[in-house]
Amino acid sequence: MRQVNYLGQLLDKEGIRPDPEKVKAIVNMPPPNDVPTLRSYSGAINYYGKYIREMRQLRHPLDGLLKQGVSFEWTDECQRSFDRFKEILQFPLMLTHYNPRMDIVVSADASNVGIGARIAHRFPDGSEKAVYHASRSLTPAESRYSQIEKEALGLVYAVTKFHRMVYGRRFTLQTDHKPLVAIFGSKQGIPPYTANRLQRWALTMLLYDFQIEYISTDHFGHADILSRLINSHIKPDEDFVIASIEIEKVICNIVGQSIEYLPVSYKMIAEATSEDDTLRMVRNYIRKGWPSKATSEDPGVQQFFARRESLYEAQKVLMYGDRVVIPKKLQQKVLHQLHKGHPGIDRMRSLARTFVYWPNIDDHITALVRNCQECAAVAKTDTKTKLESWPVPEKPWQRVHVDFAGPVNDTYYLVLVDSLSKWPEVVPTKRITSEATIAILRKIFSRFGMPEVLVSDNGAQLTSDVFERFCESNGITHLRTAPFHPQSNGLAERFVDTFKRTMKKIQAGGEDLEQAIDTFLLCYRSTPSRNAPGGKSPAEILFGKPLRTSFELMRPPSKFYKDVNSKQASQYNEKHGAKTKCFEVKDKVYAQVHHGNDWSWVPGEVVERIGQVMYNIWLPDRQRLIRCHGNQLRKRYDTSSSPPEVIGPQVPLEILLDTWSLNPSSSGAAVETVEPPAEPEGLDELQLEFLRSLMEPDQQRRRLRTPVRQPELEEVIQRRSSRQRRAPVRYEPYQLY
Repeated sequence: MRQVNYLGQLLDKEGIRPDPEKVKAIVNMPPPNDVPTLRSYSGAINYYGKYIREMRQLRHPLDGLLKQGVSFEWTDECQRSFDRFKEILQFPLMLTHYNPRMDIVVSADASNVGIGARIAHRFPDGSEKAVYHASRSLTPAESRYSQIEKEALGLVYAVTKFHRMVYGRRFTLQTDHKPLVAIFGSKQGIPPYTANRLQRWALTMLLYDFQIEYISTDHFGHADILSRLINSHIKPDEDFVIASIEIEKVICNIVGQSIEYLPVSYKMIAEATSEDDTLRMVRNYIRKGWPSKATSEDPGVQQFFARRESLYEAQKVLMYGDRVVIPKKLQQKVLHQLHKGHPGIDRMRSLARTFVYWPNIDDHITALVRNCQECAAVAKTDTKTKLESWPVPEKPWQRVHVDFAGPVNDTYYLVLVDSLSKWPEVVPTKRITSEATIAILRKIFSRFGMPEVLVSDNGAQLTSDVFERFCESNGITHLRTAPFHPQSNGLAERFVDTFKRTMKKIQAGGEDLEQAIDTFLLCYRSTPSRNAPGGKSPAEILFGKPLRTSFELMRPPSKFYKDVNSKQASQYNEKHGAKTKCFEVKDKVYAQVHHGNDWSWVPGEVVERIGQVMYNIWLPDRQRLIRCHGNQLRKRYDTSSSPPEVIGPQVPLEILLDTWSLNPSSSGAAVETVEPPAEPEGLDELQLEFLRSLMEPDQQRRRLRTPVRQPELEEVIQRRSSRQRRAPVRYEPYQLY
């Protein structure tokens, strides 16, 4: 057959709808005039409740007349509801056939008095058609649930009501309460902070395969209206029965666990809650429903409004999740109990979040811990303050830092560092009294001048009246750092550390301590510093020029003086009537030779000219080579013939070799670099090797200005070779200036 009439309903390929003949009897029914007639009418329309999503809204005024102790009074509101039922039943009501191969959508919503649910199919074009509408009222215990628990109960009711149609199949579960998406739809499991009741319901929902979906309330009318349909409790559906747990016992268990460790008893909390005006208003809102906006003038109620979803009442006390809401009267007592073991702020907050709650509880905990004298007395050091560096001086030696290092072998070291150039001064001392410290500083300041600011720690020798008078009399501002805070004098402290470690390194190499200090200071003062302006060395900043070290020998030599003081020379020449004297090599001269306080003229011969007025003179009578100034020489006229076969003066080789060790730095002219001298001819390899061993490598680059006879060289070599072996003698040839 194309259509079947079965129990007052028509079934065809389009779906299921009420039988018009059966509905006509309800439409033509007169208004009820007493409670029994009203019950019959309610039973008739309940049969078609699965078609009407507005059932709860329409039945609400009629259900009010069925309550015990209420007089029957048919009002205009009841008449409007009665007429609206007639209109709806005359409309073409239709439910689509259930098809397990199509997308299934289950929706649920809850109000303060009931729960509404709907199962529908979603077609390929995106439209949805209902398969079944269901609703039921809340028990007295369920009506005291928080809103989030009522909404969760609605979801559980919906899936259990439609169990046969959704079990084992994938479906979409819709709700207009967003927190439930995180509880029932979390892929990481049930959140640990969820209340016990919600956790049990979440475990129940694990039996079903669904994806939860949030729908705003404005687009959720199909389930929202059903939740407001029935005021009398309907028994659970026979198709599916879930074992129930007595709610009151569970709540008592939660309350007992929450207050088990507090000296405040449950009765005290319940009694104080009934006396607290704010909590009484909150409890009233929980029982009758919260307003759409926080319109209460009490600021305390507004704070609870933001958490209304998790608030509920359990045996005359308010619960926030699984935490007891403490009235204002008992808050201080609970705070002191939480702080009994003197936990810190974080630990105390963690403990409080396990048991109790009231608005701004975290701020109250913070204030209590910070004001606890016992906690403050043994507290750790607070977070460090921001670094405030010393201002950069405008010029060198404007601000200096001083400190004592040691003792090392009963010797202290006064360390003084310039803040701009980083120039260090290190002075060893056995005494560190104020008088000894002032004496050392006075010597240093006599070389570099008085600084404007002197920074030191709080050593007794640096804080005495004697030292303060010394600073005041010399116009020095003495700044002292905070006790036990060496970072304020970090420049001196850091140099002391560098000084100590470097001393250990140098001494490990075998150097003497005093020599190690000089080596360290020369190196430190001449080394460029990245902390100094321009990355220059301390000497360059303080003196305007670098220090000369042994590294300068690696560079090509340069003239010492670029200009001659012609004014001074002209004044001297004019005063003394001086005239130019010039002696050449091999010139016969008389040299002025001193004997104690006496002197005499001794004949000699010019061996070498050094600079402009300095000469090396050979004295044949005394077999000596001396150095003379031009003023110590006068020309000698000798008519005797020159020695045969001699080029230059006849100077013994041993004496000539001894002259090579003369200090070349006493003159003032530039060094003349010449080609290496030719080795003497007629010598074997042993003799040549011995001759080379007498000269340094750089000495071989100098020219031997005084020729030597071949026989005399051989005689000296043989004489020296016959002597006992000893360490080779190193001679430094005289440089030509």
